[in-house]
Amino acid sequence: MIADLGSLVRLTKAQIKPAAEMLARAFRNDPMFTYWFPNATERKSKSHFVLEAIVRFGVLYGEVYARSHNLEGVVSWVPSERADFTTWKMIRCGYLSVLLRLGRKAVSRIMSYGDYVSLMKKRHAPFRHWYLMLIGVDPSYQGRGYASALLKPMLARIDQERMPCYVDTANEKDVSIYKHFGFDVVEEGTIPKTNTIVWAMLRESAD
Repeated sequence: MIADLGSLVRLTKAQIKPAAEMLARAFRNDPMFTYWFPNATERKSKSHFVLEAIVRFGVLYGEVYARSHNLEGVVSWVPSERADFTTWKMIRCGYLSVLLRLGRKAVSRIMSYGDYVSLMKKRHAPFRHWYLMLIGVDPSYQGRGYASALLKPMLARIDQERMPCYVDTANEKDVSIYKHFGFDVVEEGTIPKTNTIVWAMLRESAD
């Protein structure tokens, strides 16, 4: 029997924008976003545009869940066979229109980061898997177990499906959290010409 995700709320298109606004608060000081938007004012004003496109991608091509309708925390999972960023998917998810709002330098940094982590994923997860694309908890709810509540139901289902799952992160604090849930570091690398470190992590399928 497949694990019940009834403890979580699956997001719809109507919840994409408020979810992105919450995630912008959650990722305000995240190393990935500080690399994309070094200027704090720009980061505050533009992060939610990028996150809206990311969440929309998850809603359309994967499964996005919140702890409740209050959107205290959000997690996005995408099956590997649907995780490629094709031109059509980018258009449908609003990536191209978002990129026009960000400015040339931010777009260059985002593309550089995306190319790097994409190659990491191809090296370490060329097989069918679930991709943990994003997880974030509103700062006012952090430290209360929301991340665990978001991860556990889907990980239980993935174990029942006997599937591996993959995640990458630029936040060193997240590495120990993912290790707690069974992920192992398979590569630690640095984005070229930056000091931004990225960890690629893989959780093997259940025996």
